[in-house]
Amino acid sequence: MKRTLSLFLIPSLAACSDYAMREGDAAFDTGPGGSWDNDGGDGASAGDGGAGETEPEVEDSFFAMSPAATTAYLFVANPDRDTVTRVAVPSLQVITAEVGDRPIAVATTSDYRKAVTFNEAADSVSVIDAETLTVHEIGVRGNFNSMSLSPDGRWVICWHDPNSDEEESSSSGAQSYNEISLVDTENLTHTPMVVGFNPRGVQFTADSVSAVVASDAYVAVIDLTAASPAPMRIAISEDLIDPPLAEEVLLTPDGRFAFVRQFGAEELTVIELAEARVERVAVGANPTDLDLTPDGLRAVAVARDAKELWLYDLADPFAEAAVVALPPTESFGSVVMSPDGSRGLLFSTATQTSRYASWELATDEITVRSLVKPVRAIGLSPTGETALVFHPKDNGDTPSTSAFYNHWALTMIDLTDDFFANPLLLPDEPIGFAHSDDGERGYFIMEDQPWLEVLEYQTLLYEDIALKSNPVHVGVVPESTLAWASQEHDLGRLSFYDPDSGDLQTITGFELNSGIEY
Repeated sequence: MKRTLSLFLIPSLAACSDYAMREGDAAFDTGPGGSWDNDGGDGASAGDGGAGETEPEVEDSFFAMSPAATTAYLFVANPDRDTVTRVAVPSLQVITAEVGDRPIAVATTSDYRKAVTFNEAADSVSVIDAETLTVHEIGVRGNFNSMSLSPDGRWVICWHDPNSDEEESSSSGAQSYNEISLVDTENLTHTPMVVGFNPRGVQFTADSVSAVVASDAYVAVIDLTAASPAPMRIAISEDLIDPPLAEEVLLTPDGRFAFVRQFGAEELTVIELAEARVERVAVGANPTDLDLTPDGLRAVAVARDAKELWLYDLADPFAEAAVVALPPTESFGSVVMSPDGSRGLLFSTATQTSRYASWELATDEITVRSLVKPVRAIGLSPTGETALVFHPKDNGDTPSTSAFYNHWALTMIDLTDDFFANPLLLPDEPIGFAHSDDGERGYFIMEDQPWLEVLEYQTLLYEDIALKSNPVHVGVVPESTLAWASQEHDLGRLSFYDPDSGDLQTITGFELNSGIEY
């Protein structure tokens, strides 16, 4: 069933509030998110040698419910209404299609012909024709909460991510934490398989020929060209009794090798996938993050306890790594690379310290700077000229005299010159974020706050745009400057913001004719 409604866009006034505050030179930290309580307590003041150093770095993404876009359409999942909304570009015509119960993720195939939703409460995947909105629903195994789509858009893997904030539907019978569901979106078939306990990440090779699933003690390699795909399970630890748990898998750009990082280990596991060859390479004590340089030539591991960076040449990943020493008084456990690969930003989400460091790859110079609060999550603008640091409400080492004590916060930092920062005090928790296509602006929304927040990267200024109800998702219309926010409303509500004119246009009630079938 699909529903369409022709509506006028109704201009609405933009309003401002004043909950931003400046501090002169509060520089920035970078990092995927942290694990802080939301009660505004003091938090642990874990510094060097503190308890936080025994904890893993935690990645907290604001993009889990990001929209799926094609060059012609924008797709938005509506979990509370069991629908997907398609917005045509540039006409902004809105049509809604029914999918399975509680669609928590939506993605589009690379050829733009299909959109795919994972319906958490229905234990199903819906494959949607982007043009006609014809929907095919395919059942998957129960109790999953995550979906990954192959680069070519043909394959979907549904799985249970133990680190996800999404709560999967409870099972009335037996439940396994070893399974995934592989869905062929062309032939509309489902293949369940057992890959290993607690799958922690799914990656596809760039050519979509293979999928790799990392679990606590195994890496499962799936040949997607086989007539009947099945997992080849490769043990990644020699310790059969108490193996260190795999936390991260990284594929080399050519899909030949997989690096596996295990928390607390002093080695990385490197697997040559075609031969199922397993080797171990040295890394500093307790590697807590693993990343690729943007040129795809090196892998970078952060060894938090050793206070070192280890760099591996992907032309020969078994060769001895280069090692860069980190400041001995700091505990950085994560790294994010600038788009041009000239700089890395080092941080920790586990120690709750309000610091970060910039790493200049050309000279290996490392400079430590302060922040107004610890780090929950980090984003870089598409140009790499601005960093965005999301801070938790919990305080860590934030002094009680700080204006940011017991508050959520966000910091914008200019990376082009002097690392000048503008920290903003926030009234509630950020729940969604998007960049403009031109890289000039960022947009975010907050829990129970009827605002679309606009960040100007060049000036480090911000603007609050008043919405008619609380937002759920935020994004940017493809190939335009328009930002959009879907909002809470029984019959559907979408707003479009034009940053050039400052106009906000709102569509309400596009699911009004839900009983009409076309």
